[in-house]
Amino acid sequence: MINHPNRKKAEGKSTESSAPDKERAVLVTTQHRGVFFGYATDVQGNIINLRAARNCLYWSADVKGFAGLAATGPSKTCRVGPAVDLQLRDITSVALVTDAAVLAWEAAPWK
Repeated sequence: MINHPNRKKAEGKSTESSAPDKERAVLVTTQHRGVFFGYATDVQGNIINLRAARNCLYWSADVKGFAGLAATGPSKTCRVGPAVDLQLRDITSVALVTDAAVLAWEAAPWK
């Protein structure tokens, strides 16, 4: 069995879950087909507040789907809106974003 490269191996404990008030980079999808990157402290429930949220309006095939946006971030051919603080409702998924993907999101590409 191959472990995911971002999974913590130290005795099954993740530092992410042990600090619920710690801000972390996340990718959030909604029932309305929205895909958002931002920083959240609480990701429980149907409503999530995101700081510096960016909406991915289009991602190209090289990103390999919305999960690729969390793993590697948007590429130069993607369309990402400007950062705003917002509240999202009707959440369908929340994914932790890798450090490399954060850098790509912060570059905010718009073709």
